[in-house]
Amino acid sequence: MQNSLYLLPKSFTYIFFLALIMFSCEKSEVVLEPIVDEALMEVPSHFPIPDFPVDNPFSEPAWKLGKMLFYDTRLSKDQKVSCASCHLPGNAFSDTVSFSRGFEGLAGTRNAPSLANVAYHPYFTREGGVPTLEMQVLVPVQEHNEFNFNIIEIAERLSDDGEYNDLALMAYDRELDYYVIPRALATFERSLISGNSKYDLYLNGKASLNEMEWQGLALFQSEDLSCVVCHSGFNFTSYEFANNGLYTEYSDPGRFRLTGEEADLAMFKIPSLRNIEVTGPYMHDGSIKTLEGVIEHYNSGGKTHPHRSPLIRPLGLSQQEKLALMAFLKTLTDETFIGNEKFRNE
Repeated sequence: MQNSLYLLPKSFTYIFFLALIMFSCEKSEVVLEPIVDEALMEVPSHFPIPDFPVDNPFSEPAWKLGKMLFYDTRLSKDQKVSCASCHLPGNAFSDTVSFSRGFEGLAGTRNAPSLANVAYHPYFTREGGVPTLEMQVLVPVQEHNEFNFNIIEIAERLSDDGEYNDLALMAYDRELDYYVIPRALATFERSLISGNSKYDLYLNGKASLNEMEWQGLALFQSEDLSCVVCHSGFNFTSYEFANNGLYTEYSDPGRFRLTGEEADLAMFKIPSLRNIEVTGPYMHDGSIKTLEGVIEHYNSGGKTHPHRSPLIRPLGLSQQEKLALMAFLKTLTDETFIGNEKFRNE
């Protein structure tokens, strides 16, 4: 591993410098019971209501503006890449390739994660270094391999768009600018809530699991497999950081990139399993192409690494058990969400 990988890259430092300027007066204060338009943001009964920042409450104009911006290729320097280029609605707002292509066709450095239920994430990026969704929007904007641009120039480029300015005035009482753009995008992304899979219907007494799915659920919840330790709660993630034995040596330093702490080397934020059937390829680098491959990886116990979680160990699953586990994981696919027309470009 090159020493340069252990240094915080200039682009990563820049994002925090810019964020401090733009968000310096903000705290982690939130509206505990936000008013949500159920026609635009459907929150399942077994999900909590998402929190919204005081300076960015949910509103229809903000949502509409955010959706338009999400699909607008003018956000990238070459005007060819949008947020939706790497976060495809039909794949639960993830991508279908290991590394998405950005500015001038350059490949990214990490696999694009699903945006489903990002409203509930306590921090963002694989190393967890970005504390709010509003700040996270700035990351792809300035990354050389993604939009290769900056929020000030984006606002200048879009300043003559009358529809954008009208929506910005309605939502934020100011024309479209560096303040409005990340907040509107974050508002739209917070509405991407997925909680209507077969498993959710089962929880609410509206569907039954078949025998194979039942067996898979039992395995998933069993002490022997310990899946629920990392993939817990309604969103099937603890949001913690772990090493799953993917490699003996990592080209990506993981959370170490943020903290510089040796204990964080090759540690990555645990992803949600929701819609996992349609969010491959998998892992932080998209190196496992199929869900079958993911199950095989965990069944093998992974590779030796000093930070590998003690939960990662050979499981000895039979072929029948692998199929059952697969069947359960597929019950987490939310066809209503991935086919929802209101989230798609009009």
